[in-house]
Amino acid sequence: MHGKGFNRAQRVGDQIQRELSDVIARAVDDPRVEGVTLSAVDVSRDLGNARVFVTLPEGVDPGPAVKALNRAAGYLRRRLAERLHMRYMPSLRFAHDETFERASRVSLLIDSVAPASDADAEPDDGAGDGSGDGAEG
Repeated sequence: MHGKGFNRAQRVGDQIQRELSDVIARAVDDPRVEGVTLSAVDVSRDLGNARVFVTLPEGVDPGPAVKALNRAAGYLRRRLAERLHMRYMPSLRFAHDETFERASRVSLLIDSVAPASDADAEPDDGAGDGSGDGAEG
């Protein structure tokens, strides 16, 4: 039974993500929310709370969008309840998903170290290593 509760929460989260994406696109007329993508929805095991992770286009400050979505959470919850016929609708909390920014930073760090490693691997084209290339005189 332990695993069954997790699967239900995950299924509910997936369903909320699909429907909420559509509700935000169609029913929220707020320029701060333009370009928002829902990247994940984590629903608590008791189905009482849902944390909705959002991403925005690169260079856009997520603060105003997250604040606007949290202010509209009650409205969005009611609109979801109209679409999803569940006994209880989880309360919604929006948060910025930093996963993509972190992955990008890690990738940049790896890229910045990789060229230095490549340069160290090729010391001086084999000269002076005793291979006999032009060493005889």
